[in-house]
Amino acid sequence: MRRRTMCSPFSALFAPALLAMGLATAMAASTAQAADFSDPDWPCIQRKVPHLSIGQMWAGPVIDDALQKSWRDNDEIHRLASVLSLRRTPLEKTDEMIANFAERDDIGKDKADRLTTLFAGIFTLIDKERTEIIAGIARYAHKQDELADRIDTRRDTLQELSEATEPDYDRIEELQDQITWDSRIFKDRAQSLTYVCETPVILEKRAFTLARSIQQRLP
Repeated sequence: MRRRTMCSPFSALFAPALLAMGLATAMAASTAQAADFSDPDWPCIQRKVPHLSIGQMWAGPVIDDALQKSWRDNDEIHRLASVLSLRRTPLEKTDEMIANFAERDDIGKDKADRLTTLFAGIFTLIDKERTEIIAGIARYAHKQDELADRIDTRRDTLQELSEATEPDYDRIEELQDQITWDSRIFKDRAQSLTYVCETPVILEKRAFTLARSIQQRLP
């Protein structure tokens, strides 16, 4: 049996419970403010857009479904598109890489086709990564909901124990510890979610920037 402190069990009882309530309320308010009519469970302030639209960022030659698949057949374009689409590749370097590709002597009359194919690959890769991140955000949000429910359940149990004729102080202390720990995890995850929610927007901006860089070099 753990040693209890001399402080009132009821004064210690409500501190973690109130913390849990505050965190759950904050999460619910954030979700409500960010609600997407197509997905009311979407947790981000940023509007949920499952897929990018190539027409909104590309004003060059038409990129159809066939081209969005065939770009992989060209090993050089495949490699370059893979590097350019990576977030860890600085945008300051991508413009130079695109320029070097566009200004090569062996491209010749195929310049427009090859640059268009390059962006088809970039767009496909970025949109795929972005879609996977959006799905991950949804899973992350569901875990937060589950954790919030667990905190609420334990808080209710704690309240019941506190009102008992003969409170089980050991169980009360155990629940306090669990609520405090879960609340800390909830808060940390909520803060991380704020940054993760920005990633789809960052990827969209990257695709737009690369599209503009490539279009500037079209013949």
